[in-house]
Amino acid sequence: MRSRTRRFGLGVVAAVVVALATPSTAAASSIEHVNLGDSFSAGNGVLPLAPGAPLQCLQSEQNFAHIVARQQGYDLTDVSCGGAATEDFYAPQSSGTRAQFDALSPSTDVVTLMIGGNDNSVFSGAIAACVGALITNPGVANPCEQQNGSTFDDKIVDITLPSIRQALRDIHTRATDAKVIIVGYPWLLPAESTCEPLVPVALGDVPYLRNLQATLNDAVRQAAADTDTTFVDMSVVSEGHDACQPVGVRWVEPLLFADQFVPLHPNALGEAAIAEEVTRSLTAR
Repeated sequence: MRSRTRRFGLGVVAAVVVALATPSTAAASSIEHVNLGDSFSAGNGVLPLAPGAPLQCLQSEQNFAHIVARQQGYDLTDVSCGGAATEDFYAPQSSGTRAQFDALSPSTDVVTLMIGGNDNSVFSGAIAACVGALITNPGVANPCEQQNGSTFDDKIVDITLPSIRQALRDIHTRATDAKVIIVGYPWLLPAESTCEPLVPVALGDVPYLRNLQATLNDAVRQAAADTDTTFVDMSVVSEGHDACQPVGVRWVEPLLFADQFVPLHPNALGEAAIAEEVTRSLTAR
């Protein structure tokens, strides 16, 4: 009887040792999450900055990907960077960064991204043009539209759309089993009404810029549909949360009098709202 008890005791000890030495199922099945993209994806302007990320990328520890990864327990690799265009997926954007696609591998489980706004300087070029048009053409209802017409829209359709489509195809090639989610941009401006002095553009150019953003989001949506990629549409949920709204309501900071150091970008509320929509898409059945 004594020897049986001893053998049983040794068996229990051995079992415990094996259990401790064997990685847990949770650790072995960690979800590899890669976040790619531009300043909206990186959360430029939202503090604190993400430790270890290149300083020039101004990547936030509170961007939507970090929020999602923390909430879901994902293992996040975030290579998003302010100023990134689709070309920066393939080659280093600047000294100290790497090609964003280098973060992808066949073991990647989830890919999130926002991209397209910097291609052909769509956002920055259009905003700068419209602010300049207001200054040089006071009293004109829509000077920016009159000066630029469909120039920006044409570039999106002719150049940006094919670039996003090809980038998504290449993501699927590199991360063959991953769920890929591309996020559309939340509204920067209201459908109509003035945005001065927060965003100093002429009254008639507010819908002009809004329609330009709609063209960009449509391009992202189309590229996603063409590549079997999940598209997260921020246009409906961000209605009424544009940069012209009061503090606490807006999800995007205005060009002037912003409450963060990078204007006309999502604030902490905006990044949290994007995270909520991405999580909804990830957990949908």
